[in-house]
Amino acid sequence: MIWKELTIHTTEEAVEMVSNFLHEAGAGGVTIEEHVDNSKPRDTSLGQWFEIPPNDIPEGEAKISGYFAQGSDMDEVIEQVKERTEELRVFNIDPGKAEITVRDVHEDDWANNWKQYFKPLRVSEKLTIKPTWEDYEPQSVDEKIIELDPGMAFGTGTHPTTSLCLRTLEGVIQEGDEVIDVGTGSGILAIGACQLGASRVLALDLDPIAVTSAMENAKLNQLEDRIQVVESDLLSVLKQGERFKLDVKLPIRVVVANILAEIILLFIEDVYEALQPGGYYIASGIYKNKEQIVQEALVTAGFDIEKTAREEDWVAFVARKR
Repeated sequence: MIWKELTIHTTEEAVEMVSNFLHEAGAGGVTIEEHVDNSKPRDTSLGQWFEIPPNDIPEGEAKISGYFAQGSDMDEVIEQVKERTEELRVFNIDPGKAEITVRDVHEDDWANNWKQYFKPLRVSEKLTIKPTWEDYEPQSVDEKIIELDPGMAFGTGTHPTTSLCLRTLEGVIQEGDEVIDVGTGSGILAIGACQLGASRVLALDLDPIAVTSAMENAKLNQLEDRIQVVESDLLSVLKQGERFKLDVKLPIRVVVANILAEIILLFIEDVYEALQPGGYYIASGIYKNKEQIVQEALVTAGFDIEKTAREEDWVAFVARKR
C-alpha cells in the first residue's frame, strides 16, 4: 500500500504538540526522528543498548513524519498542520523553521523498519523495557520486564521524559499504592507503576488511539485487571464519578504526568485535590526553558519540590503535597 508521507522539520521542544497535530489531521501513524550523535558518551551503567544510527539532524531539532492514506486531501492537511504549528509561537513554544514536505512511500518503508532499532532497554535499577519481538531474559530476580508494542505513535521509553518518569516512579512507589497516569500514551508508565508494586492504576488519555494502545499493552503484561484505561481530558473523568466506575479510590498517593509543560500548568490544582496529604506528583515532559514557570506553579499550588531530575534538555519534578 502506498501512503502520503508528510514530514515537518521542527524542534525537540515542539515534538509532542506537532505529533498530536498530525494525529488530529488523520495520520495513520507518526514517526519522530531527533538528533543522534553516537560519538557522544552515554551512560551504560544499567546495560542499555543503543543501536540508533547517527543522522544529520542538528542538535535540538527534530523531523516528524505523518502517514496519510491515498485519497487524503493533502493540501487541506498541510494548511491545518502549518496553521496549528505556527500558533505554538503564541504559547512561547518554538516550532523552528517548520518546513513541510510530502512524498509517496510504500507501507513497508515506515511501518516496520523502525523496529530494528528498538532493543531491550534497562531504564532503572529494576525496570527493563522489552519490545514484544525481541528475546530477553531478566538478569536478576529484582529486574522487572515491561513488555511493549508501542505501535507507530507512542513512547518506547527511549525518550528522556519517559525514562525520567520511570526512574522517579521507582523512588516513589510503595507496595499497594493506587496511581493515576495522565496522558498514558502506550501505557508504559502505568505498566511500570504496577511492576514496581502499585495495586491499581487509572490510566487516562484524550486520544482514543492511545487508549486502545494502552489497553493492548496492559494485556501483554497480564495487567488488565490492575490497569483501568479511560478516555479523559486530563483529570476531567474524576469529576464525572456518576458516569464512570473508577478502580482507584480518591484521594490517592501518586499522580504521574508525562506531558508538555503548558498542559501541566492547566491542571495542577486538580492534581492537588486528587492527592492525599503527603502524596506525590511526578511531572515530566518539561523542556528546560519551562522549568522555572512549572516549579513556581507547583509551589504556589501547595507542593514542595522534593527532587528535580534532568536528562539532556528535559526536566521532571517530584513534588509532594503539603
